[in-house]
Amino acid sequence: MIPILALGLLLFGCDKGTTDPPELPVLSVEGISVEEGNTDKPVYVRLRLSSASDQTITAYISTSDGSAEALSDYQPVNQAPVVFAPGSVLQEYKIQLLGDEDVEQDETFSVIIENAEGAQIGTAIATITLLNDDQGTVDIVIPQTGYTTPESYPGMNLIWRDEFNAPALNASFWAYELGTGNGGWGNQEAQYYRPDNTSIYQGNLVIEARKENFGGSSYTSSRLITRDGFSFKYGRVDIRAALPSGQGIWPALWMLGSNITTTGWPSCGEIDIMEIVGHEPNTLHGTAHWSGAGGGHIYLGGETTVANGTLQNEFHVYSIIWDDQQIRWLLDNQQYYSLDITLADRTEFHENFFFIFNVAVGGIWPGYPDATTVFPQRMIVDYIRVFQPQ
Repeated sequence: MIPILALGLLLFGCDKGTTDPPELPVLSVEGISVEEGNTDKPVYVRLRLSSASDQTITAYISTSDGSAEALSDYQPVNQAPVVFAPGSVLQEYKIQLLGDEDVEQDETFSVIIENAEGAQIGTAIATITLLNDDQGTVDIVIPQTGYTTPESYPGMNLIWRDEFNAPALNASFWAYELGTGNGGWGNQEAQYYRPDNTSIYQGNLVIEARKENFGGSSYTSSRLITRDGFSFKYGRVDIRAALPSGQGIWPALWMLGSNITTTGWPSCGEIDIMEIVGHEPNTLHGTAHWSGAGGGHIYLGGETTVANGTLQNEFHVYSIIWDDQQIRWLLDNQQYYSLDITLADRTEFHENFFFIFNVAVGGIWPGYPDATTVFPQRMIVDYIRVFQPQ
């Protein structure tokens, strides 16, 4: 038996001889920008250790989509091992980029360190930026001519407006609807809606439809709503805009009943202030949709055609005048259609409505883009103004 005093000295001596384990090196991944290119090519992503180790270190990396999409813009990676031999501090991993000749915006995706054996993870996520290098222009051309309307009318008050003069979209007025909707927003549309396709440029709102792969769609665009920012019942609406064109392009300036979340469509009512289908770029449609007395979808509307100039290369003003008796549609202050809303089955048009601005690509009505369709296409809105009687 060891005496208690001797055991205490033995234990003390053993404790004094121990040391803390060495601190692990820190592993980080580095971002990079590279020209996309027209053909496939590799990009080399760097992983770096803060210090060398006398042990083998293994990291596992994956990729994640941003505006660039796997299998369209790059070959995806899933838990790929990157091995650091003892003494090394830098390794590169090859990711294959998939080039194209489309004129588009810069795109990004991420490389993520999922796990590391023998090292601490520092910077776990890095952004890979694909710089567009294709020929063509993405410059926005604002028309310098066209119709305009006054900022006041006799007997009316201006109750709401957006002149799009701020540096960015006014988030207190507008929100984005995103994605592909239910069945292509109920119309078999082909685009993916996202905020990236909206900008404010020289005092104008610009919604841009692009041919690019994103979220499983071959096209992108934007759809803006004022449901939580502004709604109203009765008045005059003026929207000054220049429109896109081309097979499969479908711009719209329109309204839905604010009770859509409780009643659904078409019981909420719909007022299309302006729609065109891009293969008929100078023909304007104004339409109302509602639910009939026996249910079902009913719609009525009118159209007019611009004889001189185009709806794309110069501004026009798209208006409705809406009261408790009728809705009237106007182009450049000239009425081209009216609808009686006093009938018993048209109660939808005596409730509040909110605005929607969008550029759809494809769908039941316009058909789909073909070889003649030029991208990008833009709807440019100078202003929207709402007036009500005093």
